[in-house]
Amino acid sequence: MAEIKFEITEKLGVLSESSKGWKKELNKVSWNEYPAKYDIREWDPDHQKMGKGITLSKEEMRLLKEIINSLELD
Repeated sequence: MAEIKFEITEKLGVLSESSKGWKKELNKVSWNEYPAKYDIREWDPDHQKMGKGITLSKEEMRLLKEIINSLELD
């Protein structure tokens, strides 16, 4: 299996933290040297291991922002 290369190019925010120190974060990440995209996933404290997540293009992030802004949160 090929090694996955990644670089966190911009840290945008922490959404939550587990009791084991892993943090769910929103970052911009370059995967395999491609242009960075928005990325939401859990990371270990050293940012060497990661959980499953979702990667969004700029347009997908723009649409997600519109959807979130339209929600009525109780």
